[in-house]
Amino acid sequence: MAEIEINQGDITKFAVDVIVNAANSSLLGGGGVDGAIHRAAGSELLEECRRIAHTRREAGTEPCPAGDAVLTGAYKLPCKGVIHTVGPIWYGGGRGEADLLASSYRKSLLLAQETGFSTIAFPNISTGVYGYPKEEAARIALETIKKTLPHTPGIRRVIFVCFDEENYRLYRTLAQ
Repeated sequence: MAEIEINQGDITKFAVDVIVNAANSSLLGGGGVDGAIHRAAGSELLEECRRIAHTRREAGTEPCPAGDAVLTGAYKLPCKGVIHTVGPIWYGGGRGEADLLASSYRKSLLLAQETGFSTIAFPNISTGVYGYPKEEAARIALETIKKTLPHTPGIRRVIFVCFDEENYRLYRTLAQ
């Protein structure tokens, strides 16, 4: 079974196989983690995301709907790839937000497994501008990863990278 770690810091500095980006559905960058990853990776990441978004739109689908995940290169980041996943916007919990958030973590972990990555770093998905309550989001993240790990035997290490002290404390407490 994979090792689960909780760290505080900047996800763009982690030298793991793949980092997860808390993206928006357009895949074209934004604020928070998404903006930091795009800035650190360089303009090539945005160009690849534009190609993916264009291809998906031409196929009649949204570039990356909430709960889904796509893989790109890492470019100037110290990892091998970036998995972009879109967490849900918090509307009070009655619009399937918990299922969509769990899907974001599950699909990201499964995609990492499918592409041969063994180490993965996650941010705190949906807890910034999307407004998901931090404690509930942390609980869903940890439970989903623990439930999915038996189905991803190639994953050896999962790191939750908390940017702020509040999330770091929540994850540390809930992971015990």
